[in-house]
Amino acid sequence: MQVPLELSFRNMETSPELEELIQEHVDKLEEFFDRITACRVVVEAPHQHHHKGNLYQVRIYLSVPEHDIVVDRSPEKDRAHEDIQIAIRDAFDAARRQLQDFVRKLRHEVKEHATPAHGRIKEFFPSSIDIAEGYGFIEAVDGREIYFDAHSLLDAGLKDLTVGTEVRFVEEEGEKGPQASSVSLVGRHHHLSE
Repeated sequence: MQVPLELSFRNMETSPELEELIQEHVDKLEEFFDRITACRVVVEAPHQHHHKGNLYQVRIYLSVPEHDIVVDRSPEKDRAHEDIQIAIRDAFDAARRQLQDFVRKLRHEVKEHATPAHGRIKEFFPSSIDIAEGYGFIEAVDGREIYFDAHSLLDAGLKDLTVGTEVRFVEEEGEKGPQASSVSLVGRHHHLSE
């Protein structure tokens, strides 16, 4: 599919060479990701200043499924943008990097690190035979009750827990519903929001 390109030049004359250069960059983006639905490129030459040359500003707007990618290469950031071809190249390089990030997220290649959930010990039941075999329940910040057992405690045993002790935990789905694994005590410098 050929990406529909909307191209505009402001405060400057256009040329077939520039239009062709921009189209080549758009084609390369489409080769990388063929689901781009629209592309708008604005090339602008700010008004002349007495002490500096034209610094070109290039803005690129890409539409992809359920997302828009916007690149705005400001002339103040790079004096090399006195050369329009460099300004265009840099803007499309930035667009390609954003598009690559989008595609990685789309393909679930970006690892998202889950922040451990917080809660308080609501109740616990130590085993009368062996303290290491007890279990209990954590009240999560959102009010849900999460089951845990002594084997999921990282830095404490059930003997160190009291009702109200703040903990961090990783939640997973157990046989009978949500359960906590990797339960650790929250230090005194951490506070739960109520």
